[in-house]
Amino acid sequence: MAEKRKVLIIEDDPFIVKMYRSKFEDLGFIFRSAETGDKGMSLAHEETPDIIILDIVLPQKDGFEILKDIKKDQGLKNIPVIILSNLGQKEEVERGLELGANDYMIKAHYTPSEVVERVKKILS
Repeated sequence: MAEKRKVLIIEDDPFIVKMYRSKFEDLGFIFRSAETGDKGMSLAHEETPDIIILDIVLPQKDGFEILKDIKKDQGLKNIPVIILSNLGQKEEVERGLELGANDYMIKAHYTPSEVVERVKKILS
């Protein structure tokens, strides 16, 4: 059997985390979550996820700062990152991609199933 893929979501909305947890676990992914960037970075080091889903609006540090930290970190910089945020201004999307995100998805524009499909595509 193929090794299970690990997804880490850094998101402070418990409803969204719960929704994605059930989606990914139903498909056989190992799912981890953190509600702050610092916890997300710690978890990323402990777990070495295959992909990180990152919100921008978070307590303490915003997602852009966390993305910079991920991309500067030798152990994490090659992990693909999808930004999943309600912030959808052109400047924000461009900034996320310039900082190294593999994709930028606006929460209101995509269903959880579409996000999962995008994750599977990036991991394949």
